[in-house]
Amino acid sequence: EAVAAEWMLEFACSCLCRHFAEQSGAEFQRWRDVAQALINGLSQIPPHQKKTVYLCQLLIRVAQGKSLGLQFENDQRISPLESALSFWTLLEREEIKLEKLHEDIRRLIQIQIVAVHMENRYFKEAAEVLERLFTDSESDKPLRVKLATVIKTKDPYVPLLQSFSYSLLISKIKSYIELFMKENETNFLIQEATKQVVSKGLGATELQNRPVEVNENDRSDLETKQRFVLRNLILMQNCCLDVDSSLFWMYINCLLGLNNMQNVGKNGVSLACSRRRQRWTYKEDMELKLGVREFGVGNWAKILVHGNFNNRTSVMLKDRWRTLTR
Repeated sequence: EAVAAEWMLEFACSCLCRHFAEQSGAEFQRWRDVAQALINGLSQIPPHQKKTVYLCQLLIRVAQGKSLGLQFENDQRISPLESALSFWTLLEREEIKLEKLHEDIRRLIQIQIVAVHMENRYFKEAAEVLERLFTDSESDKPLRVKLATVIKTKDPYVPLLQSFSYSLLISKIKSYIELFMKENETNFLIQEATKQVVSKGLGATELQNRPVEVNENDRSDLETKQRFVLRNLILMQNCCLDVDSSLFWMYINCLLGLNNMQNVGKNGVSLACSRRRQRWTYKEDMELKLGVREFGVGNWAKILVHGNFNNRTSVMLKDRWRTLTR
């Protein structure tokens, strides 16, 4: 299961990158849900997949960067872009090259965090976020001074913000994606899918555009088979499989063609009610405390990525922390 999860995560990341670059919103959202379910389902991120996880989280947040009402962190002050910046910082630590591109993207994210607040006329919040974003280092000082001046003007359309626009940020991230994809051309599932397409003598485009005819009898037969397989999967899971397997529930959702990763379907078996409570161990509690000490309360996704937890999700970490602090 762990090996299959790694393959699927690589494939999901590849799809996210492609649909982010193509700006195809619906497909991006579909693969966002799959990637997030896979990430949450892994008890520990393998070192060689850290970049993959960080990039997925970055793209998910940048895609929603202008939606200040959307929260990825428990701290309501943290906007999607500010959350994205933390994952970009983690990505930078995994690489020692591309210094110029790294710096360009970092500066663009920082500027756009301020710009998005100003576009929504949250000038007080823009000033507050400026204090959080920049250190007192000499290299940060010039940009910090310029942005502080821009905030005082209360004009979101000043030349500085227009020169470092959101579209430029998207363009730079697309450049990074292109380099990332070249480094990860050995994606196992894509290779196997390519062999399958070639063996059938179909080009990829032709295969995608090939009409699919399904009559009512075939449709009914398919739904019957789906219900049969689903019923047996649930029986197997209750008898012998790990009931906390997030991948198991993702398989069922994929089988039924659902996008909602929280619910299985009309049969009334939901993810929440089917799981058995798993006791927290002393070791996991210590991992959680160390994570909070390093990354701060509310950064559950980062704590989950860096900690050694047993089939936990970021929501579980948040709930456990609330229990520990009572």
